[in-house]
Amino acid sequence: MKQFFNLIPGEDTCCILLYGDIGDNWGTVSSGDIARELMAAEAAYEHIDVRINSNGGEVYTGIAIFNALRNSKADIHIYIDGIAASMASAIALCGKPVEMSKYARLMIHSVSGGCWGTKEDLLQCAGEIESLETTLCEMYAKRLGLDADTIKSRYFDGKDHWLTASEALNLGFIDGIYDADPVPADSTPEQIYTIFNNRLHEPQNINNMNLEELKQRPQFKDCATEADVLARIAQLENRATQADGLEQENTQLRERVKTFEDAAEAQASAERTALLDAAEKDGRIDATTRGIYESMLKEHPEDGKTILASLQPKKRAIEDIAGGADKKGPWAKRQEEIRNKLNH
Repeated sequence: MKQFFNLIPGEDTCCILLYGDIGDNWGTVSSGDIARELMAAEAAYEHIDVRINSNGGEVYTGIAIFNALRNSKADIHIYIDGIAASMASAIALCGKPVEMSKYARLMIHSVSGGCWGTKEDLLQCAGEIESLETTLCEMYAKRLGLDADTIKSRYFDGKDHWLTASEALNLGFIDGIYDADPVPADSTPEQIYTIFNNRLHEPQNINNMNLEELKQRPQFKDCATEADVLARIAQLENRATQADGLEQENTQLRERVKTFEDAAEAQASAERTALLDAAEKDGRIDATTRGIYESMLKEHPEDGKTILASLQPKKRAIEDIAGGADKKGPWAKRQEEIRNKLNH
């Protein structure tokens, strides 16, 4: 396969660089070169990464590149590394998907151009610029899900509209943000353009890099291909789903067990109270020793019951005098003797 300056081969994925100004006659990025590189890449690869770092350029050249990428049979993944400005921002729209560095910028503005000649020539030139803007609005509108008139009023108003990666993502221009080499967040577009130009010979294939890192993990050590990794991920997702169901069931069972435990503790507490009340009433224990026997009943219920049952009840003096429940104590007996003598 013929080697192209902007085409970097890989194992499963190759990379085409759109680094520089867009123009067939004067730009670094020409439609003919990109089309040839794309055809060569399609013959050898199913996946193609396209990395953009461009200030834009000729609209016609950009439209040709846009159509070449959009109509490719390969899986095209576009990365905005530094700047996708003007026509380059339109080319990025055909990414399937398109991701952007968090330090990069995307810029949209009105079409600019000029001509020399009669007033008719000038009017014709102005009409062509208006027509190109309508075409670009249709391209943006399809990506953003907006009508062309809204796009024209919002972005083709004679001003430069610079978007950060977060803004571009929120507005729908891109599908995601990837982590690029560290670049100061307050860098100017010119500084970012220079920094990413230095990466010309060091393209980063983020997908493959993450895949290789994933293969190093124990769960994926036996995965030889991307399909194996995806299959293993599917298995893990299925397990995770099952785990969620088991966790919910476990929570319900814990709640039921807690209910039973609370009921059992309430019953045991009532039984301890009854035993202690009875023991205190018949003098086997008193208020001072009650706490000791209560702890014993909690920690060793059966032993506590046995010990309480072995204690001897203590009769109180008033019971000895009054005779207790049968009223036959010494006092009652003496009173009965006196009444019997008097009766005689």
